[in-house]
Amino acid sequence: MSDDATSAQVSRRGLLGVAGTGVALAALGAGSGVTTSARAVTAPGKAVQIGDRRKLGSLEVSAVGLGVQNMHRTYQTTIPDRAEMIRIIRAAYDQGVTLFDTAEAYGPFEDELILGEAVQPFRKDVVITSKFGWNIDPDGKRVTGAPLNSRPDHIKRAVEGSLKRLRTDYLDLVYQHRVDPAVPIEDVAGAVGDLMREGKVRHWGLSEMGLGTLRRAHATLPVSAVQNEYSMLWRGPEAEVLPLCEQLGIGFVCWSPLGVGFLNGAIDAQTRFAQGDIRGGEGRFSSENLPQNLALVELVKRWALRKNTAPGQIALAWLLAQRPWIVPIPGTTQMAHMTENSAAAQVRFSPEEIVELNAAVRAIEVQGARLPPPVLSFSGVEAPTQGS
Repeated sequence: MSDDATSAQVSRRGLLGVAGTGVALAALGAGSGVTTSARAVTAPGKAVQIGDRRKLGSLEVSAVGLGVQNMHRTYQTTIPDRAEMIRIIRAAYDQGVTLFDTAEAYGPFEDELILGEAVQPFRKDVVITSKFGWNIDPDGKRVTGAPLNSRPDHIKRAVEGSLKRLRTDYLDLVYQHRVDPAVPIEDVAGAVGDLMREGKVRHWGLSEMGLGTLRRAHATLPVSAVQNEYSMLWRGPEAEVLPLCEQLGIGFVCWSPLGVGFLNGAIDAQTRFAQGDIRGGEGRFSSENLPQNLALVELVKRWALRKNTAPGQIALAWLLAQRPWIVPIPGTTQMAHMTENSAAAQVRFSPEEIVELNAAVRAIEVQGARLPPPVLSFSGVEAPTQGS
């Protein structure tokens, strides 16, 4: 998800008004491991090698992907140049990126259309992921009063729409964007299984789900990837989600790996957010919490000087060093930032350095919630059991 100063990691601010709150929501946004070209060497005295390919379950992808969520509109609600967005996607492919992540909810539909056009020349050589789960009708309108919809018939219609917009006959991986509290995950897995048998979906995953739901989903239909927010700024997955992924052999994809631009240094004590910019409603960026949280930015900047690289590359390389099956998907609307992000896999940490950096990151206690409460309420949800 987008992590530069002028981009939105997702159009969370514009997705839909939920239950009369008027808050703009969006689809936020281990047997798997590094392939022979991407290894994590942790023996004493040897460098930690962050290679260019990783695996999400059995699905091989580039170590750093590209999030295509905000190419239709930035945080400041400006509209990026479509031709330039297509150039950025194609340049990412030229630089070795093979994982491109989007969702029907981004726009809605707009980012799928952009991505579909951009990857046409090399569709068979890349991994396209999309998501279902929000209650969006075929015309792109959000259904009021019921923000989520993972009924099997709706899932199948949503995937058909994604395939058409992405100009492809299959999705390499499809996620349930948020758990629907009205639909058993076994029913969701059944619908995805049907799509797999039809050749329309090859792998599946979940995003921001409850742990019990992930276990049940994986038991019903093996899950290849979980996509959750994870960065130096939000380390919540470390407690339970990452250990469970490791136990089950599930890959982990990080949305907002640069903390919505924060870890790039795009936000400082003088930053004032534009109306409609969801970051203005996140407690971690409030005037009370921001000064303490800026210690993370200073830490990343110091390490960037030490390693002769960019702050954002330090933040991404830190994620890659945590597990060999973690893949960040930074998004951007700027060519220079895409080039910088894509090169993060080349940053090297010695074992001693990563121990030092881990300790420094975890010594900083981030203050404030990562999302506005109504948006956060969609995370960690457990699906009902069948027959309940």
